[in-house]
Amino acid sequence: MAGDIGRRLVLKRLQKIIGWAYSTTMTAELALKAVENACLNLNDPTGIIPQSDLGTQYTSDMFEKYIIKHKIRYSYSRKGCPYDNACIKLFHSLLKKEEVNLNTYIDSNDAYNAIFEYIESWYNHKRIHSSLNYQTPNAVHAVGTA
Repeated sequence: MAGDIGRRLVLKRLQKIIGWAYSTTMTAELALKAVENACLNLNDPTGIIPQSDLGTQYTSDMFEKYIIKHKIRYSYSRKGCPYDNACIKLFHSLLKKEEVNLNTYIDSNDAYNAIFEYIESWYNHKRIHSSLNYQTPNAVHAVGTA
């Protein structure tokens, strides 16, 4: 089931997942929904960095118009540059290692619920990160926005 899941995530600094969307297909609408969800979670979305590459979902007119309007920063992964989007690639590997590869999902709704719990209940709120001085993304984000 994990191989056909389309996930789009938006990462703000401090390694907090601030917006994500889920579908069984990868589309421009899915990418846009993740960015819209991130914008709903912030007072000012200026400068957030959506995980993106040169796929058609990120180069679509709909996606480009939205990020330009909201002053969101592009982060295209350049060909041959493995460090572009390194934070979100690390998150994807953790999601697979700590959730997806450990479970068998009955259907896409079951997978959505598990990923929701992982991101919203575990990753942002309880999982400590060595790069954040052994704090959670929410704890660091709260200090940074206080």
